[in-house]
Amino acid sequence: MSLSRRAVGAQFEQRARLYLEQQGLQFIAANVTLRGGELDLIMLDGYDWVFVEVRYRRHAHLGSAVDSVTPTKQRRLYHSASVWLHQRGQSIDTANCRFDIVAFDGPDARISWYQNILHYH
Repeated sequence: MSLSRRAVGAQFEQRARLYLEQQGLQFIAANVTLRGGELDLIMLDGYDWVFVEVRYRRHAHLGSAVDSVTPTKQRRLYHSASVWLHQRGQSIDTANCRFDIVAFDGPDARISWYQNILHYH
């Protein structure tokens, strides 16, 4: 029996969360749905908010997991993070924050962590 796409995504998000916690980040929230988008993971790295996109690609013929984060997806992430911060009385322009990607590639699901990689301005 194969898992649904959502269940597979949840497994990789959990793996990403555990990996980031092992690297010293603090978990804040997962699967935050906001108008216009979703944030897979929100973590704290010291005093910096870290908005994490988790991506999985079993086969490279569609491109790598990190390549799947298109400019459109980057804009949605930026917007969602901005809304989330605004709800907490902060601004994306003044808060210490970054956008990371945790990517899993190939049948063995190799993990790669790309820090501060989304270019949103």
